[in-house]
Amino acid sequence: MSDTCSAKGCPHPAVHALLWNNPRLHTPERRKVWLACEEHRESLGDFLGSRGLLRDVVVHEPGADLSV
Repeated sequence: MSDTCSAKGCPHPAVHALLWNNPRLHTPERRKVWLACEEHRESLGDFLGSRGLLRDVVVHEPGADLSV
């Protein structure tokens, strides 16, 4: 079973990992992860970016432990 996109209701497999953190809640090195399919990569990235939370976008490797 592949990892699925984090967009609400999206059943598609993830191909991107959006790494983010909230500096008010997390230490600077901590990274939370949202997964995104091709269709939702931009909208999820825009959501995080507009709030100053997006740190990096990388290729998602299915099954990888993304708890950074």
